[in-house]
Amino acid sequence: MKWLKITAATNHAASEVTADIFAEYAKGAEIDDPALLNRYIDSGLWDYTDLKKAENTETVLISAYIPKDENADDIITSINERLQYTREVFPEGEISPLAMAELDDEDWSQTWKKYFHPQKVGDKIVIKPTWESYSPKEGETVIEIDPGAAFGTGAHPTTAMCLRELQTLGQKDAEVFDVGTGSGILSIAAAKLFAKKVLARDNDPTAVKVAAENLRQNKVEGKVTLEVGNLLTGVEGKADLIIANIIADIVILLMPQVKEHLNAEGNFLAGGIIAERLEDVKAAAKKNGFALIKICEEKGWATIVARHGKE
Repeated sequence: MKWLKITAATNHAASEVTADIFAEYAKGAEIDDPALLNRYIDSGLWDYTDLKKAENTETVLISAYIPKDENADDIITSINERLQYTREVFPEGEISPLAMAELDDEDWSQTWKKYFHPQKVGDKIVIKPTWESYSPKEGETVIEIDPGAAFGTGAHPTTAMCLRELQTLGQKDAEVFDVGTGSGILSIAAAKLFAKKVLARDNDPTAVKVAAENLRQNKVEGKVTLEVGNLLTGVEGKADLIIANIIADIVILLMPQVKEHLNAEGNFLAGGIIAERLEDVKAAAKKNGFALIKICEEKGWATIVARHGKE
């Protein structure tokens, strides 16, 4: 399949709103923020042995990928309309016209390798790309990921927050449903840390194909069942933990199914929520009879932990 890579150059004020617009219409959105890169290098948490600190930190590049098919022109038109509206109502933000490049699946997969290096998330998990080596320290659990064309490397704040919460929520021999599994990273983490059985679903066959290879790479395919499916539609039974690291609208749409499929003492871990939509998600949780146990926010994104019951 051919893909179109769309890119806009922004300043820091407009980078997050531009990324949010891209994420509504495309998959594989990425933020190339040299200031953030410098902070990661200085932190010592990432093994950036082959990267140098950026000198120009004012410009942020926002990119996303859309299939080059009969819908591409309509998607690009919609994105341009949203960007133009943002320019008009948000004058302090700077957003360039879209630049576009055509890519094959293989080309897209290779672009990640420039930015993806071992990263420790929380106290226990180290995310390692398959093409690099890493010697784990005592107590560390290593997850090997080749993200390919699927979202989910552990670098994005929403995935990182979910990974950190998994390390505290996990109950031994728990049954887990992972909705919108993407690269499979959260399913793999659950399987390695505590879960007895994981059902991982995604409506994107490309993501499922990538996740299947990542399961095999991490030797957890015996614990994780992988399916192409629409949210929890058609799923039977209940889980001790349901994960949905998607977007706010889908989290809200999923709430009634979570209510049906979550065990009485179970936890619902939801991420991918832009901060501006957090109140909508909280209202939906209350409407569906969930108590919010914890809310985490980072870099304009939010993750929630909810359970059956009143707050």
